[in-house]
Amino acid sequence: MKNVNKTQQIAVFKALADPVRLEIIQYLKQSDHEVSCGEVGRKIDISKTSGSYHFKLLQVAGLINARKEAREKYVSLNQATFDKYVTNFYKNI
Repeated sequence: MKNVNKTQQIAVFKALADPVRLEIIQYLKQSDHEVSCGEVGRKIDISKTSGSYHFKLLQVAGLINARKEAREKYVSLNQATFDKYVTNFYKNI
């Protein structure tokens, strides 16, 4: 596996190794559309500051897609990253 892929894979698993980020992932998985970060934060009871931190790590790892509209940020799961690094983890090591 190339170094870039290993670095990305490590980022993915580090991002998934936190209970709050797992809650975010679980909430987004249940949604069939993109949702605002504020909505997710309210549903899992985290502050804006904490939410910003966790969403940024998930975005850097490629686990979520994010877009900004005015003052709001909208997120959804990036299924391709899960497929590449999580679903096929055993095959890729």
